Amino acid sequence: MTFASIPSPDQGTWQLGFFELRAYALCIILGVLVAVWLGNRRWIARGGQPGTVADIAVWAVPFGLVGARLYHVLTDYQLYFGAGRDPVEALYIWRGGLGIWGAVSLGALGAYIGCRRRGVKFLAFGDALVPAIAVAQGIGRFGNWFNQELFGRPTDLPWALQIDPEFRPLGFRNFATFHPTFLYEALWNFGVAGLLLWADRRFRLGYGRVIALYVMAYTAGRGWIEMLRIDEANHILGLRLNVWTSIVLFVAALAFFVWSARRHSGREIDVQPGPVPGADAQADTGPESEPEPEPEPETTEAQPAQGSASEEEGGGGGPPEDPPKTSRWRRRRR
Repeated sequence: MTFASIPSPDQGTWQLGFFELRAYALCIILGVLVAVWLGNRRWIARGGQPGTVADIAVWAVPFGLVGARLYHVLTDYQLYFGAGRDPVEALYIWRGGLGIWGAVSLGALGAYIGCRRRGVKFLAFGDALVPAIAVAQGIGRFGNWFNQELFGRPTDLPWALQIDPEFRPLGFRNFATFHPTFLYEALWNFGVAGLLLWADRRFRLGYGRVIALYVMAYTAGRGWIEMLRIDEANHILGLRLNVWTSIVLFVAALAFFVWSARRHSGREIDVQPGPVPGADAQADTGPESEPEPEPEPETTEAQPAQGSASEEEGGGGGPPEDPPKTSRWRRRRR
């Protein structure tokens, strides 16, 4: 018997005229905004320029959403293809169903393209952003709460989650409360963000080591949380596919962390080239015109010495001759 539990929201959508507003989408948007804000602060602290994170997010966010949906559809294809299924529903992203590893993979590709266009060091940018990404993941998980999805096994713990009968999977219709795995993962993600901020400040991690630590910390939690879930999923050797994904990525991230620490000490210094000095002033005044060349002084022929030395000293002799006039044709043409 359950004496206390967490209620599920009465609704996850609101109709505003012809527009349907979904709480799931709001949680994702809020997570993106917080990630851009926090990521911008960290990037500036690393020596980057303000506004760079927002510019790169224009590439990373769309790539991440497409990747998240692709990963979900490919790993849970049985939900959209086969007898009695409608493949068009694979495009209904607003109904939920986003895979974090697809979001991270294609989102990283979009960020790499944005970094190349801005002349930003990709690993340094990722190190600055991953704590903000962990926070965004935690916020986005509350969209599962509004959709009453991705919960865990039945439980009567005081923090058990109430699920309405129409959202309970087959074989669990007689249970009313379940493990709130959305809350477990949200709190874990917030804890991961705190760990990354502390470790980065304490050890001055660089060259992708904050990224590797994020992957290790997140997969360590995702593994045990995934094993609590009861939603439909593909299994390999008795384990859910996402559990195997977490194991493989944890090992790969650990290997990269060790390799990076041996190859590079400390962190990058120049993470983004600064603006060219005086470029703004020149852009305001326009290109400078070339100065006109100054006219060269006219030259004349050397005058021959007149008289003797005594004459130069003011001695006698006739009056000095007038200097010869320079011919007009000998003057320098301008």
